[in-house]
Amino acid sequence: MHLSGAILLFTYVIPPAWALDAYGAAPAGDPSADIPPFVIFAELLVHCVGFHVLVQIPSGLLGTRLGLDHGGLITYASALAIAGVLTAAALLMAPRMGDVGELMQVWADFMVRGSLGLAGYAWATRRSREITKT
Repeated sequence: MHLSGAILLFTYVIPPAWALDAYGAAPAGDPSADIPPFVIFAELLVHCVGFHVLVQIPSGLLGTRLGLDHGGLITYASALAIAGVLTAAALLMAPRMGDVGELMQVWADFMVRGSLGLAGYAWATRRSREITKT
């Protein structure tokens, strides 16, 4: 799971669109800005950790368990399906998600970032199973 979390954190090198919009609306020298720029970076970190704990870890573990006797692609696909459902459930509980278009955009952003981390996790678990078999 550390690999998937590290990959997820690395994907935030390219910030999501909402963070870029918020950062542009909060100039560093403006004391009347609603959100200081460092809060935007802190929120990115909270999103990353929250997504990793609420979605990536459970979907990786369940996907690995469901695809245990099957190939790596089945493991990855089941982990992605579980991640999609968990991400949608988490976003529907978020207080500011009223617009369906915004909800789908944020869901797609999380799924792209999470799928890269889950791919790393699926590769690592498959590789560890190959090593233990020999």
